[in-house]
Amino acid sequence: MQYEYKMLIGREWVTAGKTVDVINPYNNALLGRLPQATAEDVDRAIATAHAHRAVMADMPAHERAAILEKTAALLERDKERMIESIILESGKTRKWATVETVRGMENLKFAAEAAKALHGETVPLDASRGSEGRLGFWMRVPVGVVAAIPPFNFPLNLVIHKVAPAIAAGNTIVLKPASNTPGPSQILVELLLEAGLPAEALQLLYGSGSAVGEAMVKDPRVAKVTFTGSPPVGKRITQVAGLKKLTLELGSNSGTIIDESAELEKAVSRCVMGSFAFSGQVCISVQRIFVHESIQQSFTEKFVTETKKQSIGDPLEAATDIGPMISEHEAVRVESWIREAVQQGARLLTGGARRGSILEPTVLTDVTPEMQVMCHEVFGPVVSIVPFKTFDQAIDMVNDSVFGLQAGVFTQNFSHIMKAMKRIATGGVMINDVPTYRVDHMPYGGVKDSGLGREGARFATEEMTHIRMIMLNS
Repeated sequence: MQYEYKMLIGREWVTAGKTVDVINPYNNALLGRLPQATAEDVDRAIATAHAHRAVMADMPAHERAAILEKTAALLERDKERMIESIILESGKTRKWATVETVRGMENLKFAAEAAKALHGETVPLDASRGSEGRLGFWMRVPVGVVAAIPPFNFPLNLVIHKVAPAIAAGNTIVLKPASNTPGPSQILVELLLEAGLPAEALQLLYGSGSAVGEAMVKDPRVAKVTFTGSPPVGKRITQVAGLKKLTLELGSNSGTIIDESAELEKAVSRCVMGSFAFSGQVCISVQRIFVHESIQQSFTEKFVTETKKQSIGDPLEAATDIGPMISEHEAVRVESWIREAVQQGARLLTGGARRGSILEPTVLTDVTPEMQVMCHEVFGPVVSIVPFKTFDQAIDMVNDSVFGLQAGVFTQNFSHIMKAMKRIATGGVMINDVPTYRVDHMPYGGVKDSGLGREGARFATEEMTHIRMIMLNS
């Protein structure tokens, strides 16, 4: 069975003359043909969103919250349909597609709460001489049109992280999901409309980033761009966006420190999960593990043993741990990085073999900082284990990166915890857990080449508003 993909422009579900194939990355089956928006389609979508800004800006907060709450309930109703769409289009295994869908419901509810909690503050103007008799306060107002450009790897929840806060703040949205995973976005848009969102408030476009995405970013009617993807594309957005608000969630090569006091079994279990969930195609996937030299051998042996237990196969099967990468092209790229590292002196402890788009979970050691598997974002099921002598050295190794999204630290040493909190240069430091840990209402974002701004319902909602200062003179 093939899916019928359509764009929502104005109030109409439409197709286009030019299409691209949507392919199941596990078996290469054709899932459907995706219409590609023309320049005229993009202009009409943005024009509609821009013309109807007042529809959302004037909608009471309780109504915006109710739409998001009802959408969460409808997603619960259509849960299996959403899970299947995620699995078939992205290759994500059933267990992780289910987790993503459940998180999506919760994320919608967090955004509903953020809609009702959005507020300003009073300003004591009479603290300044000459301002006696004046009343001051600031309030938050929606920015207007939000361009939302999510990636393939969380085709539901990262869409919700952009669309739901925009609705909560009272904005209109133009959404362009990744071309390999459009289905979850289309289903979500259908549910939002069923929940009562005005059709003019949300436009859905399909197309390439270089054509459709860039046109959205450049358009002066767009007031805010929220994007998740690669650092080169993020940097391109900063060059062409002009004076717009930006939230950019970019890459990482997340580091995890395991010191000599760590609970070893817990560290191994969490690191295996954090390294190989969705074949490592997660921005905060564990990529570099720094282990104290006194426990390196024990940790490595246990880690390799647990890695070998990961079941590989059809992502539709409930027992499967490792499914395909998003494409064979990406699997070939990561395989070449592994081979390059081995040629440069790295030791392959397990994995490394590829079958089509499926790459075995891979563990390397004897790596050096200059290898691509260390200094770039692998975005695949590859992890490197590196020994350290002192905790200060471990922090320096984590920080030796152009990225700074999240880091993990396993320790029972309070002094080490304090050092990690103060000195690790990332947007988040997860103590006694992996950098892969994220809940959807926490502030999430990075420093350096990992991006700008923060996601998480409250934080994203605030970033999708302007502060307006009000002064009342008697």
